[in-house]
Amino acid sequence: MGLTARSFDVLAAFTPDRPTLTLTELSRATGLPLTTTHRIVGELLEWGALERRDDGGLQIGLRLWRVASLAPRGLGLREQALPFMEDLFVATGENVQLAVREGREAVFLERLAGRRSVKVLTRVGDRFALHATGVGLVLLAHAPAPLQDDVLASPLEAWTDWTITDPKALRRVLAEVRRTGRAISDRQVTPDAVSVAAPVRGPSHDVVAALSVVVRRGSVAPEALVPAVVAAAHGISRTLGAEAD
Repeated sequence: MGLTARSFDVLAAFTPDRPTLTLTELSRATGLPLTTTHRIVGELLEWGALERRDDGGLQIGLRLWRVASLAPRGLGLREQALPFMEDLFVATGENVQLAVREGREAVFLERLAGRRSVKVLTRVGDRFALHATGVGLVLLAHAPAPLQDDVLASPLEAWTDWTITDPKALRRVLAEVRRTGRAISDRQVTPDAVSVAAPVRGPSHDVVAALSVVVRRGSVAPEALVPAVVAAAHGISRTLGAEAD
């Protein structure tokens, strides 16, 4: 394994649950010798990909964040979407999420949440399987057919008793998402939450992201949220250059 690949392993050791690590913890997490980890960390510190805290702990550096922000599906999309997400949050007072697909997972670019919002398992930057969340269902429904087949042929993880793990049932749900232009994920990730999601389209009218509102089950009828979510998703789509349906 080359030095570049090992450097990526060091950076990948940082997670939302472990944003700060010591040199020893990095060595254990990556399986690299302490001396090798020390050399890689030194180079990453010098470049700015890592920063050292006053207590000696290591964390991701701002220069790496600035480089990552250049990804067109990252900060640029988030900035275009944020005004519509804020309007949706003000209107509902609930979790508002924006995600894109990367491979067989949804990556969350932004989430707005109030103090009283139902708890969700995802955070900004997190990855999640496509078959359970509202945004994931939208992204999977509009993914290339070979990828859909690959996901449906693989074991589908269940987070609750209501998670759809039957491939035939999931295929019917995906067809309905494409037909109606929205997805409703009812208790599929946590037993107290319902997600309503809609596709965000780019200039070529392809689905580039998905927008959702996640509410506490029983607090509001999911269908009542559909018009607001769809309208916000259409607003983001127009901003990105998609033509109106």
